[in-house]
Amino acid sequence: MSKSLNQWILSVAAVLIAVLVLLALTAPWLPIADPNESQLDQRLLPPLHPEALLGTDTLGRDIFSRLIWGLRVSLLVAIAATLVAAVIGSSIGILAGYARSWFDQLAMRGIDLLMAFPYLILALAIVAILGPGLINALLAIAIVNIPFFARTARGITLGLTREPFIEAARMGGQGHLSVLFREVLPNVFPTLLITSTTTLGWMILETAGLSFLGLGAQPPTADLGSMLADGRKLMLVHPHVALLPGLLIFVLVLGLNLLGDGLRDRLDPRLRGGALNAPGAATTVESIVVSAKGPETDSKQSLLSIRDLVIEFGQGAGVVRAVDGFQLEIHAGQSIGLVGESGSGKSATAMAITRLLPSPPGRIAAGSIEFDGRNLLSMNAEQLRRVRGKEVAYIFQDPLGSLNPLMPVGQQVAEAIHGAESMNRKALNEKVVALLEETGLPDPATLCKVLPHELSGGQRQRIGIAMALANDPRLIIADEPTTALDVTVQRKVLELLDTLRKNRGTALLFISHDLAVVQAMCSQIVVLKDGRIVEAGESETVLRTPKAAYTRQLIEAIPSL
Repeated sequence: MSKSLNQWILSVAAVLIAVLVLLALTAPWLPIADPNESQLDQRLLPPLHPEALLGTDTLGRDIFSRLIWGLRVSLLVAIAATLVAAVIGSSIGILAGYARSWFDQLAMRGIDLLMAFPYLILALAIVAILGPGLINALLAIAIVNIPFFARTARGITLGLTREPFIEAARMGGQGHLSVLFREVLPNVFPTLLITSTTTLGWMILETAGLSFLGLGAQPPTADLGSMLADGRKLMLVHPHVALLPGLLIFVLVLGLNLLGDGLRDRLDPRLRGGALNAPGAATTVESIVVSAKGPETDSKQSLLSIRDLVIEFGQGAGVVRAVDGFQLEIHAGQSIGLVGESGSGKSATAMAITRLLPSPPGRIAAGSIEFDGRNLLSMNAEQLRRVRGKEVAYIFQDPLGSLNPLMPVGQQVAEAIHGAESMNRKALNEKVVALLEETGLPDPATLCKVLPHELSGGQRQRIGIAMALANDPRLIIADEPTTALDVTVQRKVLELLDTLRKNRGTALLFISHDLAVVQAMCSQIVVLKDGRIVEAGESETVLRTPKAAYTRQLIEAIPSL
């Protein structure tokens, strides 16, 4: 669904709910008939009758008036029940998730006991014990929905208690109540508000269900569920008596659900930019993308050619241009350094080469990317899969985050090989051991059976390099591969990358914010700032006689002993 259509639907839903709520609130002052006044001589009038806008029921009562008053009753009961369930359930869930002690065990076992019963059967049992009536129906549906809020709040709180900012608040001297109200609750509240909006629709359905069974609103009180029950016997001869309250329930619940989606988008800034939407298999390429006609170059001999690349993030009015007019030519065996401060667009450019940027929120708005004469922007997901890993490989900066924590590293390297070519188990194991040995890891046959957390940072990074080299790629993109490593391990990893590049003739795009490292690794340097190239050229020339003021600032920032 497009962004504009989604906004239009949400706007319509918000207006619809606002109108219904306003009608319910102003029901006592509206110029409408008494909802409980019976006129037997005008019973079962059809809709659009001069005496009754939406007709009358079996006792001659005005259906329009009863719908307005029934809407008022249903909304009041549902809102009250939602508030009761949300406050009690969320309090239990937050305390249980934060305490994680005997209270957590006791509270969750009680919640499990409530959830063991079908919620509608449990609500019917509670009303049967307390007796029919709106107040008892309110208590019943509130009780059966407490576990839903408790489980939701506990799950979010459990995740938050492991976050560093919670630990920092505790170590900073904040008490438990302060941490709960200042750190935990603000992070849980948006989800609870969205959950309440969705639950409100369920509450209306549950209230109508109990009234339909005669356990909610009692005659002559107007209620959407009881109106539906009154008209069920007349569906064949006078369908409007049951159809109108049913249609109002449908519109009300649908509007509340759509409104909940809108609140979610507004309360979570990541959703406004599309950051939490499910990304596709490849970065979205806008229809305006064209093959740029730049100056004549030897791009036919280039391994990778990027022209006028434009990358954008976000949706609607929140679009940010992360890369603007990027140009690059890489030849086989060449090493080029891409440098700049954090946020300059280095990683976005690298990920866009094989269209690995998540869409949404990222997209390629303009430009062309050609690899070995093939247009990567026109490829489908299956064609890109044959390029990724086999011809273009990545080494990421976080070796622990890029490895599966529950799978032995040898099996992960084998998966990288198996995805590109098929071979028997023996040959596959031999190739894995050879790759680990080539990266300088001691006793590779033993290390194949080790989990990632059992290795040091340098060893994990070498595993990442082995996975990148698994299919003899023609281009390796190393995105700050030594950031998480100490100085001595950094040097070993850099020497390893340089040696492998020279021995295999592989091109290398090395991304870093450290000019000293790039100088040692790369023959050419491209300097990025705010998504634009400010300077490019031979490494020695750029570092000795920089033309751009930004490049001089980066050089001056290099530590000197």
